[in-house]
Amino acid sequence: MIITKNDYIYQLSFMPRLFPVNCYLIEETDRLTLIDAALPYSAKSIIKVAQKIGKPISNIVLTHAHNDHVGSLDALKALLPNVQVSISARDALLLKGDTTLLDDEPSSPIRGGIPKKIQTKPDILLKDGNLIGSLEVVTAPGHTPGSIALLDTRNGHLIAGDAFQIRGGIAVSGVLKPLFPFPALATWDKEAAIDSAKKLVNLNPRLLAVGHGVMIEQPIKMMSEAIDEASRLLQIK
Repeated sequence: MIITKNDYIYQLSFMPRLFPVNCYLIEETDRLTLIDAALPYSAKSIIKVAQKIGKPISNIVLTHAHNDHVGSLDALKALLPNVQVSISARDALLLKGDTTLLDDEPSSPIRGGIPKKIQTKPDILLKDGNLIGSLEVVTAPGHTPGSIALLDTRNGHLIAGDAFQIRGGIAVSGVLKPLFPFPALATWDKEAAIDSAKKLVNLNPRLLAVGHGVMIEQPIKMMSEAIDEASRLLQIK
């Protein structure tokens, strides 16, 4: 595991050289918020980092319900029974293993590793604009129907789940990068992903942190170029 700190954000990257899977600890005045739960074996490492920071984890926020983002959720809940777990109302269904599409959704099948044995039930079902500490919820469907991003209102840091990838080359979710094709292969709706990427770049983030790859400072130019590439590939203006 590699730990990288930037202001209030700690990136915890598991298997960083082979298949980087990131989760994030966000520091508040007296507590920490964990964004995503990485891999099944990650729980104790996450808690050790929190102990070194010296603040308790009070919230776990899931950007979406794929296995590599919820892997240690049950283990964390067992070790931190009072922690509050949040996810979008839409991806709460995926967290239960339900891949049924809603009536108003595109017919593309939901892809990626959908959890089948998660026992933890979310305490809060998130909507666009909700606040968790300093983090504002931004709905960003595309990779999954209920994907969200989180904007730190103190400094403009954007934690975007798999709405973008950095590993293998920056890309909007759904654009296949041969050096790291997995986020693209696990994307539900490419057109929705582009719409969400445009929404996120319009937030003018000062830092982009994603599920796979290093954190990027001043990312707007790179994000815009990735959106242009995705739009060309789908012939969207």
